[in-house]
Amino acid sequence: MTDLLLPFQFPFMQNAFLIGAIVAVPTALLSCFLVLKGWALMGDAVSHAILPGVVLAWITGIPLILGAFAAGMSCALLTGFLAENSRVKRDTVMGVVFSGMFGLGIVLYTQVNTNQHLDHILFGNMLGVSGGDLWSAAAIAVPVSAVLLMKWRDFLLHAFDPAQARASGLPVALLHYLLLAILSLTVVATLTATGLILAVGLLIAPGAIAFLCVRRFGAMLAVAVAVCVVSMAGGTYASFWLDSAPAPTVVLILTALFVVAFVRRIVVTRRASAAI
Repeated sequence: MTDLLLPFQFPFMQNAFLIGAIVAVPTALLSCFLVLKGWALMGDAVSHAILPGVVLAWITGIPLILGAFAAGMSCALLTGFLAENSRVKRDTVMGVVFSGMFGLGIVLYTQVNTNQHLDHILFGNMLGVSGGDLWSAAAIAVPVSAVLLMKWRDFLLHAFDPAQARASGLPVALLHYLLLAILSLTVVATLTATGLILAVGLLIAPGAIAFLCVRRFGAMLAVAVAVCVVSMAGGTYASFWLDSAPAPTVVLILTALFVVAFVRRIVVTRRASAAI
């Protein structure tokens, strides 16, 4: 029993578990809306586009969070503008914009002398989380989670049928940009935990798993949060014994759970068809 509890005895592991629990809730809640709205690539685009904002923030001496948020929102707004004013489809525009901004970030990083480790920005550094990182993540995670929970019905209608949402009197444009702002803030919150590249795993997998397991959206939100919290805790715990990085271990667990949920859904569907 003492050996099983060994990871919890180290302060750096305690902080890793805490940052995982903090970011699990907003990422899981947001993933449900991204899955229903078909914004998986948007989450990937915003997470990659944050890099130049982080580098420029370090150069100018402003908080990295502000630079990351500004870059994420710029990517989202630029993608929307180009998609609405050209014949190019939105997914193509997103691919061009996020790869361009990610390339810009790498070029900027190589041109400046900095003590920031690129691998920590890209892949996270859960084992190096400080008290300030925990407070920063919590300051974003709590209000983001509160907004998603309070306005989930409006976001749900907007995701399913924007025309019906507009006819019902909902501020469709405001909800659209609010969701983009929430997406950017959530990626910023996961910067320390999973980094830019693996953030998309937290933004998509929990919602996709819950979508395969349940039929009601309220239950989908609950299942997504439970899956994300368990995966964050399990991946962090397993990484201690495997001597691996926590973030990719968490993503591997989420991937395995998705495969299990997918296989289960196929089996259930075939049994229902056979019964008919």
